[in-house]
Formats: sequence, C-alpha cells, structure tokens
Amino acid sequence: MVRAFITVKTAAGKSADLQNRIREMDAVLDANVVAGQYDIIVEAESEEVYDVIHTVATDVRELDGVVDTRTYICLE
Repeated sequence: MVRAFITVKTAAGKSADLQNRIREMDAVLDANVVAGQYDIIVEAESEEVYDVIHTVATDVRELDGVVDTRTYICLE
C-alpha cells in the first residue's frame, strides 16, 4: 500500500464544499479543513503510487476552487 498526505489550498469560502467532494474520492481515507498555509489536508491510500498521483493530478486539482496542492508520499 502507498499512503500519501496532500495539502490543498482553496479559494476563499470553498474549503467545506471541497472537503466533502474530496472525501468522496476512491483513494481518499480522510480530508480535514485546517488552519495555516493550506486549507485542507487529505490522507490518501492506494495499491500503486500511480493511483495516488492520479487522485491528486486529475481528481483533486481539477475541482473548481482548488488553487494549489502539495503531495507527500509516506516512506514507511
């Protein structure tokens, strides 16, 4: 299993809606709205690194209101 954490910066007022939409994605275990430089932290898991990258590059980044993302693949 490959696990990753994805930080998501959103447009103003979009965090709660995006959190709910992100939580519905297949590889996503959880998504939490947080205070700080980024607005949402997503925990994702899948069998292959490609699947995590697809979730970020295609599914998350294409949502209306997503401004920026950063992906951190767990090494453990």
